[in-house]
Amino acid sequence: MAGRGAVAALAAGVLVLAAGCSSRIDGIGEAGVTPSRHPAPSVSGSGPSAAPPASVTPPPAKGSVRVVSTLTEGLESPWGLAELPDGDLLVSSRDRGTITRIDAKSGKKTLIGTVPGVASGGEGGLLGIAVSPAYGSDHLVYAYFTTASDNRIARMQYDEKGTTPGRLLGAPDTILRGIPKGTVHNGGRIAFGPDRMLYAGTGDTGDGGLAQDKKSLAGKILRMTPDGQPLHGNPEADSVVYSYGHRNVQGLAWDEHKQLWASEFGQDTWDELNRIVPGGNYGWPEAEGKSGKKGFIDPVAQWKPSEASPSGIAFAKGSIWMAGLRGERLWRIPLSGKEDAELLAAPQAFLKGKYGRLRTVLAAGGDKLWLVTNNTDKRGTPKPGDDRILVLEVR
Repeated sequence: MAGRGAVAALAAGVLVLAAGCSSRIDGIGEAGVTPSRHPAPSVSGSGPSAAPPASVTPPPAKGSVRVVSTLTEGLESPWGLAELPDGDLLVSSRDRGTITRIDAKSGKKTLIGTVPGVASGGEGGLLGIAVSPAYGSDHLVYAYFTTASDNRIARMQYDEKGTTPGRLLGAPDTILRGIPKGTVHNGGRIAFGPDRMLYAGTGDTGDGGLAQDKKSLAGKILRMTPDGQPLHGNPEADSVVYSYGHRNVQGLAWDEHKQLWASEFGQDTWDELNRIVPGGNYGWPEAEGKSGKKGFIDPVAQWKPSEASPSGIAFAKGSIWMAGLRGERLWRIPLSGKEDAELLAAPQAFLKGKYGRLRTVLAAGGDKLWLVTNNTDKRGTPKPGDDRILVLEVR
């Protein structure tokens, strides 16, 4: 279906590798955690961080994680996770191109449909999913996926009252196309922010130069209306580009100040957690990790890839929680509770090696998280029951 929100972008369907520059794939790289001492600068704009609460009680410096239960298991290449208004979950399969509903109480799996046009391969396929903030009236589910020519975002109506299993999704309405694709670094996370606008993290496709090209949608965080259109408060009125200079963004979350945070794959030296400001340049490929270079925003925290290779993030109990693929652990990054980029204390690692690769983490309200393992993605070592969704209690 023709998209109403198409934005011009550079066509990219091949992986470009710069001479002398290796391209670390998802979850593979070199081997500590180093919080940044450089707070992100303030950039003017009317994004979701406007009018934050005056003060917030910070979390404890040391936290804890307890696995309460396994909600469901037997998932194949799970990637995106979204919550429906009734508490049930939707999970995407990267390689199969399907979306499955998970009963939040019993863990029962129900296939609701296949997204047409998905071309899986490498790090591409059906990636992030999100539920419309107006789901009660429009019943729309959004998906970020790779096709034969590009990455794109589409929305589909979910007919919950339908009677034909596996055929409950309507035809996709593409709202944004032309996001460059590659064998690696396709980004893929989408989420609705506190402003009810849609955000997307994209990758550089292996061509680092695209991350600094503001006319390309690669290596960016994008902000758009639910129809895929640019909106007031973006750095450029006619563009959905919100920040740039990213290598491969796979995690998006907002704190209690409505401040956007993003996790990002580095190359061989540093993975990153960034505080996102509209118009900010996060340095790639000129900088990786904390560089202190003029004009670039340093990450708030950084990790050696062997300890992280981060994907999804969530905010709960005053901390950012970050899932690690190669690192096979869940990181807790306690925030100061102030409207700045300082951490309260050094990050803590939990569940190291216990459940293998961790792809997605989603806040479940209060002190609960859902955590998605990712061992059936052809890079992990599946155990009986993989892949699964775990229920965690955190503080």
